[in-house]
Amino acid sequence: MIHQAIYNTHPNVVSVRVDKCFDANENPVVIDQSLVDAENIRLQTEQANSVAQKAADKASANAKLKALGLTDAEIEAIT
Repeated sequence: MIHQAIYNTHPNVVSVRVDKCFDANENPVVIDQSLVDAENIRLQTEQANSVAQKAADKASANAKLKALGLTDAEIEAIT
C-alpha cells in the first residue's frame, strides 16, 4: 500500500524500487515522507472501512432474509 501512497502523492514517480523512487526518465525523485505517511494512513483507513461496510451489508442482508422467514441453512445456501 505504501507504493500506492507514493504514486498518489507524487505523480511524477513512475517506479519504486526498494526505497528509491524514479520518474519516467529513470531520474531519482525525492519524496515528501510526511505526505506519503498521511496518504498511506488514508488508504489503510479506506480499506478498513470498506471491509467493515461489506461485513455490515452482509449482516443486514442476512437479517432481512431471516425476517422473511428463511432459515440459516437457506441463507447460507444463497449467500
